[in-house]
Amino acid sequence: MLFTIAGVQSFHGWTHDRTRQLIQHAGTLPPALFVAPLEGFARATVRDQLLHVLTCEDNWIRRIQHVPLSEWRPEEFTAAASLGAARPRVMAATLRYLDGLSETQFNTPIERLPEEWIGPARSPAFILHHILTHAFHHKGQIVAMFRILGYPAPDTDLQRIEA
Repeated sequence: MLFTIAGVQSFHGWTHDRTRQLIQHAGTLPPALFVAPLEGFARATVRDQLLHVLTCEDNWIRRIQHVPLSEWRPEEFTAAASLGAARPRVMAATLRYLDGLSETQFNTPIERLPEEWIGPARSPAFILHHILTHAFHHKGQIVAMFRILGYPAPDTDLQRIEA
């Protein structure tokens, strides 16, 4: 087995803790800067970057369960607090999904591919690993955006998490 459910759950928790920290820091931005577009980023605002991290996790987990996707409307997230309220719901849904899997299921490629699937069949473990590394990819972009906006982020390195 390449991954254990418990190990991925730990990584998932650490990732959400860092995302929570970024959302909390985003709450210190003046409202106009929260949605201020910055050149050079595919998701041009802090809000859109944070929302993308949450929507991707939510939609990937829904897709592999063949559950209808949630509808996320950026205009409904005018402040960081609204993202802060959505984040625990996304986290809980992922953990519920993981709790329903055996270690074998977790490490076995899914049998039925979701609609609009890109690439080969992957295991839930691989997909969760992708979701978590994707979040860290965007975390780096968000930290850069904070710096450009003149509001440097606190240290979000996993090494700072208390064991």
